[in-house]
Order: sequence, then structure tokens, then C-alpha cells
Amino acid sequence: MIDRWNHIFCSLLEKSDADRSRWKSIRVMYFTMFLSSVGFTIVITSIWPYLQKIDNTADASFLGWVVAAYSLGQMVASPVFGLWSNHRPRREPLVCSIFINISANIYYSYLYHPSSHNKYHMLLARAFVGFGAGNVAVVRSYVAGATSLKERTSAMATMSACQALGFILGPALQAALSFIGEEGFPVEIIQLNFNMYTAPALLAACFGVINILLVIIILREHFVDDHGKQIRAINYVSEEQVAVAPEVEGNIDQIAVLTSNILFFIILFIFAVFETISTPLSMDMFAWTRKEAVLYNGIILAAIGFESIIVFLVVKVISTRIGDRPVLWGGLAIIFIGFFILLPWGNYYPKIQWADLKNTSIPVIALAATPLPNGTVEPTGCPFEQVWCQYTPAIHLAQYITSDILIGVGYPACNVMSYTLYSKILGPKPQGVYMGWLTASGSGARMLGPVFVSQVYTILGPRWAFSLICCIVLAAIILLTAMYKRLIAFSVRYGQIEEG
Repeated sequence: MIDRWNHIFCSLLEKSDADRSRWKSIRVMYFTMFLSSVGFTIVITSIWPYLQKIDNTADASFLGWVVAAYSLGQMVASPVFGLWSNHRPRREPLVCSIFINISANIYYSYLYHPSSHNKYHMLLARAFVGFGAGNVAVVRSYVAGATSLKERTSAMATMSACQALGFILGPALQAALSFIGEEGFPVEIIQLNFNMYTAPALLAACFGVINILLVIIILREHFVDDHGKQIRAINYVSEEQVAVAPEVEGNIDQIAVLTSNILFFIILFIFAVFETISTPLSMDMFAWTRKEAVLYNGIILAAIGFESIIVFLVVKVISTRIGDRPVLWGGLAIIFIGFFILLPWGNYYPKIQWADLKNTSIPVIALAATPLPNGTVEPTGCPFEQVWCQYTPAIHLAQYITSDILIGVGYPACNVMSYTLYSKILGPKPQGVYMGWLTASGSGARMLGPVFVSQVYTILGPRWAFSLICCIVLAAIILLTAMYKRLIAFSVRYGQIEEG
């Protein structure tokens, strides 16, 4: 009898130790997602003015390609890192990807050194930063595999909250570092010009070093079934005896997988458009200088990040009561309203950016320019070359902020629900490659979104750009409604667990 109680006690103790180790490792994944988000957003509001400063041949269209380069790199890397993580300890692809990210951020800090083609060096730097960010697939597959079905929505929401916190801290740090100024000061020993553009990338590289140390020291492999029982993953390397994952009956619903990827693509596409256009749009509509655009948009994006954290906390509660799919549907509806509000209206037109107008037959238009400290003039307002500036009504600041608030509610709800649903659809099957494809679809959206909006916005203006976005969101709502009954958990589909 005593031996039996000792055995039970030891089993409970081992389970407790395993759970502690599991949640420590999951928290390292939260932190990795947080730092990945910081690494992206810490430079997003300053890319456009930095690009203009290092290469005066770059235009708004090229900005779209620069922003898209990050996503292209991530799209290529995600399936590779996902496949790697299915067959080897996840520590390996994580350390490799973070090291690439660190190197790329250092490269970004030295973009002013080349004597020519600087804009292409920025393109390469952002592509490598994105390649390093392909580890998001590994992070998501780890959290999905290390949590039970009951724990998963909460864990995914917490991971998204950490991502949102990084989304806050990135623009906030960029806004704080903007006070260093465009000129900054030289660091001769490493031939670096430390200014408001290079400091954020260097800070992101420092965060990456911390991340590598945490992955090496704390992360351990854990895998549980839908009921929370510890089992051994394919890539588990240990001397301990852990139950091997049984062969799971039933096939993954590939139609549901494809639908989830399409919805995730649209959600990321929409937000990529939003974050890409914010700086050029605000400079065109509100006649902000480069420094003002970086500062004010940094503050706005940080505020949206705070809002997102509240949304994630609310989503945790609401999804347990009404389910994941209604929250996703509601989030898309809110995004639609947010972009609809951004459509230009009224009789107030934007100020036209200062230009040397030689054609005196052109009607008198309000010109805008802001003196710089060195006595030169920085043109502000809507560029005269963008013909739509002359006949498209201005977007009011109140419209812009209201839209930001609504998108800040809709996007995080859609984001967390889309990949929570996706992980549940996949069930107990190995998720590395599938999560790699999901991340790749999101990366494809982040690649195409900036290119799409930079081209449409530059040539046709905000009315066409935001009208097309509204149509895309509406298509996503229709698709979700049509496929609603198929987007259910693997265990629910095969009757292993009743749908709550």
C-alpha cells in the first residue's frame, strides 16, 4: 500500500515538474513572438523617411516593395523552418532564424554606407529580417502542440497579446528614439551613424541576442494530446520515458485548411495595407513632416497596440461563451466599417506639396513647406505629381483616428481567432509544416498588400484604394459564412470531444 502511494505521489510530482517545464517553454515562445513583433514594428514608421534620406531616387511605389521584402523573406522561410521543426528539436530552427534576424538588423543600420543603389540594400536588409522572422511558424506550432484543446484558445490569445505588446513597444520605442534626430552622432570605432533610423534596428538586434539566450537555456520539447496528456513528439530527444503519441484516426479537412489559409491571407493583407499606408497617407493629408509622421504614427500605432491587448483579453472570455467563429465574423465586420469610414468625402482638399510650378495657367492651389533647422525647406503635403491630390477630398484627422480605433479592434480579434481555429482544425497531427504554410500565406499577404496599396494609392488615390479593400473584406465575410460549418476542431469532427 505504501509503495502504491509513493508511486502515485512520484507520478504527480513528475507531472507537476513536466507542467512547470512546459509552461516555462511556452512563455519563452510568448517572448519570442513579442520580440519578433518588436523587430518588425520598431522600424515600420521610419522606413519611408529613412529610404528618402539614403536614396533620393526612391518613390512611394518602391516603398511598397521594401515593406513587401520582409514578407517575401518570411514566406520563403516559414515552410522551411516548419519542416525543420517537425523532425528536429525546435531550438535549432529558432536559434538559426534569430541569428539571421540579428545580422539583418545590423546590415540595416549601415545602409547609408554604400555609394549607390542604397534602396536595393534596404530591400535586401528587410528581406533577410523577414527570413529570420519565419520562426513564427515554429512558435505557433510549438504552442499548439504543447497545449490541450481547452488551453489552446487562451494560450493563442496570450501569444497574440504578447505580439500586440511588441506591436506597442516597437512604434513607441521608434517615437522615443526619434528625438535623437536625423543627424544623430557618429560612433567612429564601428563607423556607425547613430540616429533615429539606425538606433531602432540596433535595439532590435540586442533583443535578438536576449532571445537566443532564453531559447538555449530554458526551452524544452513538450507535446500533449487534446486532453492535456504528455506524449512524445516526433522531434522529442530525451532519455525520459514518455508516452508515444498514438496513431490518430481520421484525416484533416483540407477544404477547411484551405479556407483558413485564405481568410488568414485576407486578414494579414488588410493590415499590411493599413500599416504601409499610414505614414504616406498622414504626410499627404495632414502635411506632416517626416519627423512628425514618424512620431505621431508611432504614438497612434502604440495606442492601437494597447487597444489590441484589451481586445485579446475580451476575446478570451467571449470565445468561450459564443465560440471562435462568431468572433472571427464580428472582427471582419468591424474592419469593413473601419475602412469604409476612411473613404474621402466633402469639399475640403489636401494641401499640395511645394513644387516649382512653371505652368502659370494652373489654378492657384495651397502650397505647403516646412523650414528645416539648417535653413532648407522640406516639402510637406500631397505631392503635386499625384494627380488625384487635385480633385480627391482630403481625409480628416477624425476619420483617420476613428478608422484606426475600429481596425485596432477588428484585426486582433480576427488574427487570434483565425490561427486558433486553424490549430484546432489540424488537431493532434504534426503542425510544423501546416503552420509554415499558414505563416507563408500571411507573409504573402504582407508582401502583396504593400505593393498593391502603394501602386493603387500613388496612381488612383485613397478613394479607389479603400473601396477595393472594402470589397476584399466583404468577400472574406461571404467566404466565412459559406464555410462556417466546416471550420470546426479535428476532435469535434470525429466525435472525440463535443463542441462547446
